[in-house]
Amino acid sequence: MGTQELQIIKYKKMTEEPVEKLVIKMAIPTIISMLITSFYNMADTFFVSRINSSATAAVGVIFSLMAMIQAIGFCFGHGSGNYISRKLGEQDIEEAEKMASTGFFSAFLMGVILAILGTIFLNPLVKFLGATDSIFPYAKDYMRIILIGAPFMISSFVLNNQLRLQGNAAYAMVGISIGALLNIVLDPIFILSFDMGIKGAAYATVLSQVVSFTLILKLCNYGGTIPIKLSNFKPNISKYKEIIHGGLPSLCRQGIASFATIFLNLAVGPYGDSAVAAMSVVMRVTNFASAALIGFGQGFQPVCGFNYGAKNYRRVKDAFWFCVKVSTISLTILAILGFIFASNIIEVFSKEDPDLIIIGIKTLRMQCMAFPFLGWIILCNMMLQNIGKYVKASILAISRQGLCFIPIILILPKIFGITGVQVSQPIADILTLIISIPMGIMTLKEFKNLEV
Repeated sequence: MGTQELQIIKYKKMTEEPVEKLVIKMAIPTIISMLITSFYNMADTFFVSRINSSATAAVGVIFSLMAMIQAIGFCFGHGSGNYISRKLGEQDIEEAEKMASTGFFSAFLMGVILAILGTIFLNPLVKFLGATDSIFPYAKDYMRIILIGAPFMISSFVLNNQLRLQGNAAYAMVGISIGALLNIVLDPIFILSFDMGIKGAAYATVLSQVVSFTLILKLCNYGGTIPIKLSNFKPNISKYKEIIHGGLPSLCRQGIASFATIFLNLAVGPYGDSAVAAMSVVMRVTNFASAALIGFGQGFQPVCGFNYGAKNYRRVKDAFWFCVKVSTISLTILAILGFIFASNIIEVFSKEDPDLIIIGIKTLRMQCMAFPFLGWIILCNMMLQNIGKYVKASILAISRQGLCFIPIILILPKIFGITGVQVSQPIADILTLIISIPMGIMTLKEFKNLEV
């Protein structure tokens, strides 16, 4: 069966199958992918924590660089993927093919540029990210190696998003899962057995990302997925406008998250390496907990994009409400469990640093209190981005970690000390919810007016 026939079958499934069943089917591989990715990020922190608190803190400091790499990948991936999804909904396969290759090759080039510039300005960049004198040597060693893998990391994010927005998230799951599992295996071998320290964690990450990239690229040739071909690389202003418009919310969200982490590191730095390490641990734990939500939302996105392109507005609305209900209930359960077992969770990463444990437990419990709000915030942002409401999506994308979090983290620690740092994220989440509610309600009312 040719690509054209497979695309027709996929179109019929995406626009006619019951949305609840379809979202779950689309979401299962993306949830697995997100959980495995978050798990191997936690594995890095777990094994590095066996070195010392400064090394653990260094991983947290370089997390902002990883967030920027992800931001670029998500910008090109969501920008090209959302466009591809809508074009497939309109059954314009040729235009979708050109966008897939343009997004991929452009992103790889951006990764090469980032790696070169990052290596040239390595020392000032590590300092800028918030490394203290004791953290600096660990962060520098880790970052130098991570930059080598930047082009492959960015391109993997692009392919992952393109695949799932075409409704082929299972292929992305295979590539990501194998890479993640390889990273988990290599971490203890490189860090502990080969005594490579924090460099071992970085080499394990880069090697696993290269393997993941190779597998995902290969899988783009199967199951009716749009293949990546150099002959389809057709860069022009029109396509880059679509990529920027569609990817800007992701760039804002992830890019601002990177800067938010820098401000967080700078705010918590005066309280010592244990405090920085505690924030790094809590960040990894909450990212793992929210990974299932993001994966669930990513299952919603192709359903949203296809049906919006096909003008099936009721299906978009029904899918959105289904996802909000499920995610809010699930996040509430996770928040309760996280609050109750906070001490057990934090002690997994360190039993020898009492300051890290005390700060980490209080921080995690405070963040759990606002955790249930993320369902509406993230799904609303994804819906706005998918349907082409780029300005609203971008505003909402920068609200949580930018408009709300950064001013709070600059002010509250000066008044309340370390407690001000710990309450900054939950307060930012509550304010973001207030911003997102009218945006979502107005969009849903527009769908009702467009329904025939």
